[in-house]
Parts: sequence; C-alpha cells; structure tokens
Amino acid sequence: MNDIYVGKGERDVYLLGKYANRHGLIAGATGTGKSVSLMVLAEGFSRLGVPVFLADVKGDLAGLSQPGQPSDKLQARLQQLGIRDWAGQANPVVFWDVYGQNGHPVRTTISEMGAPLLARVLELNDTQEGVLSVAFTVADDNGLLLLDIDDLRSMLAFVAENAKEISGKYGLVSTQSIGAIQRALLQLEKDGGDQFFGEPALDLADFMRRDMTGRGVINVLAAESLIHKPRLYATFLLWMLSELFENLPEVGDVELPNLVFFFDEAHLLFADVPDSLRQRIEQVVRLIRSKGVGVYFISQLPDDVPDQILGQLGNRIQHALRAFTPRDQKAVRIAAETFPPNPKLNVVEVITQLGVGEALVTTLQEGGVPLPVERTLIAPPRCRIGAISAQERANVRQLSPIGGKYDTPVNRESAHERLQQRAQAMAMAEPTRGKAQAAQPQDEGIGGLVKDWLLGNNRRQGAIEAMAKSTMRTVGNQLGKQILRGVLGSIMRR
Repeated sequence: MNDIYVGKGERDVYLLGKYANRHGLIAGATGTGKSVSLMVLAEGFSRLGVPVFLADVKGDLAGLSQPGQPSDKLQARLQQLGIRDWAGQANPVVFWDVYGQNGHPVRTTISEMGAPLLARVLELNDTQEGVLSVAFTVADDNGLLLLDIDDLRSMLAFVAENAKEISGKYGLVSTQSIGAIQRALLQLEKDGGDQFFGEPALDLADFMRRDMTGRGVINVLAAESLIHKPRLYATFLLWMLSELFENLPEVGDVELPNLVFFFDEAHLLFADVPDSLRQRIEQVVRLIRSKGVGVYFISQLPDDVPDQILGQLGNRIQHALRAFTPRDQKAVRIAAETFPPNPKLNVVEVITQLGVGEALVTTLQEGGVPLPVERTLIAPPRCRIGAISAQERANVRQLSPIGGKYDTPVNRESAHERLQQRAQAMAMAEPTRGKAQAAQPQDEGIGGLVKDWLLGNNRRQGAIEAMAKSTMRTVGNQLGKQILRGVLGSIMRR
C-alpha cells in the first residue's frame, strides 16, 4: 500500500501516496503537536521511497535520524490506536546547514538565485531592485555567471563606471542605488550570508536520493541559526522551490511524489511580499505538483497562507487553536470553513478543545474526493521525538554519501585579488602604457564596453580573467549565449 497511516478517529485515517503531491497544511498553536505530525508524514514518505526535505528551526526534528524508545506514555498511545507492531526505527537522514556547522554546507551562486530573490534578501526597494536587475541582465546577456559576492561587486562597479551607456540601453541606473546595494551586501556579509554564495553549489538532485534499501532520504536543514534571519531563511527555501520548478520535467499524475517539501514557519514566506512576487509564488505552488513535488506548509494559523494557496492544499492536519484574541477567533472560523463538513462534528468548538497529539484531519481519497474532517488521534512516529547529541549528529554526518562533495569549499582566486594583481602589474609597466594605449582601437557602445571589460585591454584586467572561477556551471559553451531565467529568476537549464 502506498499510504501513510496518520491516526485514528471514528475510522483509520490515511494519506494516500497518489494524492500526496496535491500539497498540504499542518497548522496549530505552539505545543499542540505539529512537529510530531510532520515527523509522522516525513518518515511515512521515506518508507514509501519518497525523498523529503524539511527545515529544523528548533532542533527537535533531528530525532528522525535516531530510533525511538518505548515509554509508558508511548505504550498508552499505541494501545489507544490498536498498534501492535510498533518498533523504534531510525530514518536515512542527511543534515544540511547554510553555515556549515550542523550539516553539509548549502551554497548557491549569485547567478542561480537571480535578481528578484536576491533583492528580497537584501531588502531593496523597487528602484534598487531595478538596478540590480540591470546588473544581472548585462551579465546574463553576455553569458557571464556571477558566483559569489565579490563577483557581484565587480559587476556593480562596472555598471557604475559605465552608467551612462548602460542606462541608454537597459534603463536608468544611479550611483546612489548602486551604493545602497553595496551597503546591503556588506550587511549580508556581516550576518554570515556570504557563506551561502559560492561553490560547490548545491545540486538539487542530491535532495532526491534513496538509500540502499530503497527508503527515501530525509534531508534536514539545521535552521536554528538561520531562522534568526527570517528573510534569508524564507528566500532560501523559496529559491529551492524555484529551482525544482524550473528544472524538473513534467510528470503529471504519479503514484508517488518524486519529492515532498515541508515549509516550516510558512508565514515568513508571505510576510511583506510585493504583490508581483506573491503572484509568482502562487504560480509556482500551483504548477509544481505537475513536476511530482508535494509542498506542505507548517504554521500556527491557517490564514498565514494566502487564500489562493490555501485552496490548493488538499491534505490538512489542524491541531488545536486558542481563541484568545479577535484574530485567533477569526482564524478558528476560517479553519472551520475550509474543512469538508462532517455532520457529527462542530468544528468551531472542537478546534479549540483538541488535546496535544489530536488534530482535525482531512486527506484526499480515491478520485481526489476530500475525506470529511475527522477528529484524529495522531499516530506516534517510530523515530526519536526530540533533539540529538552532537556526537549522534557527527555519526550521521560521517556516514553521509555526499559529504565529500560539499564539505570542502572550492577556494578559487577571487576577482578582488586578481584585480589587485593586475593593478600591481600595470604599475610596474607604467612607462610603456601610453604608447600601447594610443595604438589600441576603441570599441563603441555597450557591446564595446562589455567586450573591453570581459576580454580586457592594456588598461585593465578583463572580467574573464578576474572572474574565471568556474566554467562547469555555465549555461552555454560560448560566451555571449544568453542565460534564460524562470518565473522567480532562477536559471533554466532545460
């Protein structure tokens, strides 16, 4: 059976694998059992051979890597549910960490993230985002990938030096906006965000692995530190969704998803989002299920997720809500209205009376028909519920099949260092520069500026020399082939 046992109400409640890519929601107040429900689904998907990604913002989801231990409380829950074959079991887990401390480092390149998402990380206004987009466009039109923050600084410096010519072709750029972007980059570095940009960049295929027994690998992002930078956290997860959306093939309806993506603290994704970006997020969520990816949002209140997306979430686990404030009371009514009715339940009353480990559950059944909402006692996971020790984490990392690929950064010479070397060389060659410059023909327009900047001349080092850190990730085999970007600005490799 390609199903996951969720728990027991008046009937046994299952999540059907064939409808798992119709997305879902786990909601409820703090301390009501959301993390346990997430673990039940994650290890259920893993047993079905479906890889999983989730962010561990509190450190308690790392217990997925360790077998659970019996206890009196657990035995009582198993007896209530009628489960007789429970046994503690560890899951195949790979730990990741943007900062590289509690998992394999996660990196991408500036070019791969794209201007819209990077602008959100940097908290740029519309004008500054427009200037950043111009810098990306000039680089993209010439097939030039920006790998790290130093590369972006070099690109911004080129735009500033040639603002008049670039403004005439791509749109107005101002030195004030470039200065604001540079200051934002400096702040990002101070916050540790520069560790996120560089190589080796993350290959999302490594998130879609199975172990030797056929179980799906559960990728756990250690996000206890990252969550303190909410925009970087939300944008990183959104970038991952964007990469999956742009680069996975269409598969249509499948018996099991290719990947299930849990988006914890979902309210951060939609906080202070411009309408244009919100519409693109909605488009990605709506269409990514055709790529075989299921997205499950986790948040305290169901209205943290916009209505346009909430309506697409066919599988829902709603833990208790506390109606202490007018907003809480409104959230209770909204949650109740979105459930398929069950004449035996007064959802508005029950939703405030649920105990820890209880939830109102509806899942899509045969034919995509929603199950009438059930008051459900959630089944316990087979893994440990809670944090793990530093030694246990180290043991899991040591057995990881991809540690050798990511743990050692590619420390190539930076553009800043190469430019310094070139400046020193030019200073030594000063006596002969004037004659060579007089004999050199000059190109005109943006094409000439870019060619001069890329290939260099007797007056300056070319960007190819300064920024030739990697050719393996380029989209084309020749410089000048335009980079194609998708709905959220990520590179389309198809």
